[in-house]
Formats: sequence, C-alpha cells, structure tokens
Amino acid sequence: MIQGFKDFLMRGNVIDLAVAVVIGTAFGAVINALVASVLMPLISALVGAPTFDDFAVVALNGNDLRFGVLLTALVNFLLIAAAVYFAFVLPVNKMMEARERKLAAGRKLEPEEVPADIQLLTEIRDALKGRA
Repeated sequence: MIQGFKDFLMRGNVIDLAVAVVIGTAFGAVINALVASVLMPLISALVGAPTFDDFAVVALNGNDLRFGVLLTALVNFLLIAAAVYFAFVLPVNKMMEARERKLAAGRKLEPEEVPADIQLLTEIRDALKGRA
C-alpha cells in the first residue's frame, strides 16, 4: 500500500503538476504586480480614479447596486489577459515560429532519401521508356 503511494507520487504527471502549480503561483504574482503597479496607475491617470468602483451606483430599496465594481473586475481581467498575451504568449510564439523556420530550412537542405524499392521502380520505368 505504501509502495503504491510512492509510485503514484513519483509518476511524472504528479511532479509536473506540482511544478506547474508553484510556477503558476509565482507567475500570477508577477502579472498581478504588473497590472496593479503599472497598468492600473496608467488607467488611473487617464480616467482620474484608481478604480471604477464608485461609477454607476444605483440605490434600490436601501441597497446599492455597484456596477462599477463589475466594471473594475472586467478591466482587471482584460489587463491581465493582455499582459499575459503580450508579455509572454506572443514572444514565445514568435520564438517557436523562428525555431520552426530554422529547423525547416535545415531539413530542406538535406536531400530526401528515396527508399530502395522506389528507386528500383524508377530505374525500371526509365529503362522501359528507353526501350520504347
């Protein structure tokens, strides 16, 4: 029973998942710092307020409907998505495309090796064309 548990823990996917959680947590802190310390102050300078929380407050039977809080959450989501895309996804995709182009160029320089049976059939075809 203990050996089965050890085998489960030592499987690659469990270790990979643990590493992904740790890296994801650290990555989340970097993205949150970028949004909170750089992007939101820029928006605050443009709009005049650090958040939209006080925007569109509607009083209804003594309760406040705060549509601005939802707007702030949406803006934060869009900023985080944009930060992830432009700071990480786009550069990684560009690097992968450049690597693929480099590998493809290297493959094109080497002539394709023709299998022996295809080469033999080609020789037979050429010989038959020469007789006719």
